[in-house]
Amino acid sequence: MANQGLMSPSSNDSSRCVHVSTGFDDYQCTVILMVKRATATFSLVGCLFMLFVIWLFRRYHSLAQKMVVSLTVAAFFDSVAYVMGEDHPKGPLCTFQAWWLTYFDWSALAWVSLITLNLYINLVKETRTEQYHIFYHLLAWGVPLLMSCLPLIGGFYGPAGPWCWITDNHVAWRFGIWYIPLFTLIFLMICCYIRIIYVANARMRSWFGTFNPERERRKVSLSEEIKPLKWYPSVYLLVSLCPLINRLHNAFYPQSPVFSLTLLHVLSAPLHGLANAFVFGLDRDTWGQLSVTGIQLALHSRLCDSTQIREYHPGTVRYTPPGQLDLSDSDDDTNVLFYSPDMALKDRGP
Repeated sequence: MANQGLMSPSSNDSSRCVHVSTGFDDYQCTVILMVKRATATFSLVGCLFMLFVIWLFRRYHSLAQKMVVSLTVAAFFDSVAYVMGEDHPKGPLCTFQAWWLTYFDWSALAWVSLITLNLYINLVKETRTEQYHIFYHLLAWGVPLLMSCLPLIGGFYGPAGPWCWITDNHVAWRFGIWYIPLFTLIFLMICCYIRIIYVANARMRSWFGTFNPERERRKVSLSEEIKPLKWYPSVYLLVSLCPLINRLHNAFYPQSPVFSLTLLHVLSAPLHGLANAFVFGLDRDTWGQLSVTGIQLALHSRLCDSTQIREYHPGTVRYTPPGQLDLSDSDDDTNVLFYSPDMALKDRGP
């Protein structure tokens, strides 16, 4: 998906390279598998950290925040697939891992694309998008299901390096299912962000003049909203370059794998979750709350604060001298206040 296959299977079943590459020795294969497992684990931790912070500071109310939550969930399950075992022979487990990787890589990419589209509609078209929430979910989970099932139906999944994916015998499917759509979407996202930043800067320049508190608040909000989100496509571009270069080399020179390219491939491919966590941390408000005191207060609010805020319903107030209270005449919502005949009217309260 960065989750692509790397090399052809080996015929030597006793080697760690049996499903990694015929061109690597056991030490190199061990390094590749260890790096893959380590980067996937870091991504898992990054995703769990993001979900914890989102839960802790309740950053899931706006549509943009909910979309980031969905992106994190997709990246989390994508990282799980990279941690699955070390090397799988062709079979049901290998096919399942390949389908899982394809589905959640596509889901993560779909959510990044939709986050960009949502921001574009909000800021450039000046249109609210809350009504598109269900439609976004249908796209982000439905399109990946289609894309991941196509190779499954064709029987193209199998051992493809340190993980299972589309096999070396179906290179065209690798590029058609993933790489071409991936870099097309990245290019479109970059174009969208160029347009978004241009429009935002033009609006901020047009707001110069008499001080308007609402205008200033909107200017700051606009700037803060764009800053963290604009890095998501850049992250996908960075973690996808090395896998693309390695896959191109494998396509042209299938019998001559390069260890350094393969190592960079497994180093960057599983990093979506960790990279997303890094981008999430660029949000100034979130970073400012990640202090010991801030976390303690948030945990106390989450776990210990039982305060409930309810709507106040004022009732009828009736003043009654002591000894003259008749409960049969009082409504349930009537508040009865006692007073002395010597009290001035102002002393009786409202």
